[in-house]
Formats: sequence, C-alpha cells, structure tokens
Amino acid sequence: MVSLKELIEEPYPNFADDPEERLIVSGVSWQSYENLLAKLEDNSHYRITYLDEILEIVSPSQKHETVKSRIGFLLEFYFYKKKIKHKPMGSTTVKNRLKKAGAEPDECYCIGEPKDIPDLAIEVTITSGNIKKLETYLRLGVKEVWFWKNGGFSLYYLREEVPSRFAETYGYEQVQGSVLIPSLNIGFLTECVLIPDQIDACEKFEEGIAR
Repeated sequence: MVSLKELIEEPYPNFADDPEERLIVSGVSWQSYENLLAKLEDNSHYRITYLDEILEIVSPSQKHETVKSRIGFLLEFYFYKKKIKHKPMGSTTVKNRLKKAGAEPDECYCIGEPKDIPDLAIEVTITSGNIKKLETYLRLGVKEVWFWKNGGFSLYYLREEVPSRFAETYGYEQVQGSVLIPSLNIGFLTECVLIPDQIDACEKFEEGIAR
C-alpha cells in the first residue's frame, strides 16, 4: 500500500492492481492535507476526504466513474428540462480548516444561486470506507447528501432546527425524496441509472419526466 509520504513526495502512484484502491491515514496535519491537495491539483482521478486528522484517499474504479457520470448526466438533464437554476460543481474540493473537514464529492451542485458551498453532494460508494461522510458534510454545511450504494440511493437532509433528533446521522434526516428537488422521482431516477446503455437511459428518463 502506498504511503501518504509517497503521495506527497513521489510521482503519482499506480493503483492499477486494485480498481478501487483505498488509503486511510491517521494523524495527518491540516498542512499535510493542503500539501496533498496541491500535489494532486491537476489529477482528478483521486477523491480525498479529511476529518479530524484522518485522511481517506480513493482511486475510483471504472464502475464507480460510470455510475457517477450517469447520475450527473441525468440530473443535469433534469435541471435543464425543468428549468431549475443550478450550478454544477463536479468534484470540487470543499474544506473548512477551523472545523478540520474537507471533502471531494463525486458530484455536487448549488441549487438556485451560486454559493461557495454546494447545497447537494452525491457520493457513489462501491467499497466502504472509515471516514464518517455525514459528519464531514455537516461541518461543511452541505444541506443534502445522496449516497449511491448497492444499486440504489439513500438520501439525507440536514435538519438544522432539530439536530438532536438525528444525532446518529449527525443532524441529517434520512428522507425518501429530495427536499431540494421535490419534483424529482428518485425511484425513477434510480431505474434509469441502472439501464446499461446511456442512450436508452436518457430516452427513458426524458420520456418519464415529460409525463
């Protein structure tokens, strides 16, 4: 397994032996985290999460990237067809030094006006990790988080007015539909994400949202 030192000081490591390699390192200072971000600034292959001096680096698999791209494609198509004002932010690094948290969602969006912090973050999970993603997003102030795992979505919305009711999920309530995009049928979106062919998926999705 490659070390954090190798990641910062050496050329990009080869993760080819494992299509979804995951590295978790504890005791990482904020400055080391910043150094790593600078080192990998021009390499979009990795996803980096930081929380309380624990660093997680994921090298996504082809399956991971296919799913995340399909979700982003269909969601932006939906925004366009429904004339929903938004700002796509991709895998932008979102961080807060004072709260010792940083993340790079697979996809993220501002809904409505552009903001520094996305309203919606989407995480595609092929293998499990140890970073507490909801706690990370709570500290960053992201309102809604979608997780894709095992062929389906789990949605969480931040209930800032009653965080104690959802302590186990760090102030987020698990919801059946998006609070930010209430008109979107999550079950239908899921069905279309699972269609193997991109054109077939788009045609079915377009037909369904036009009803």
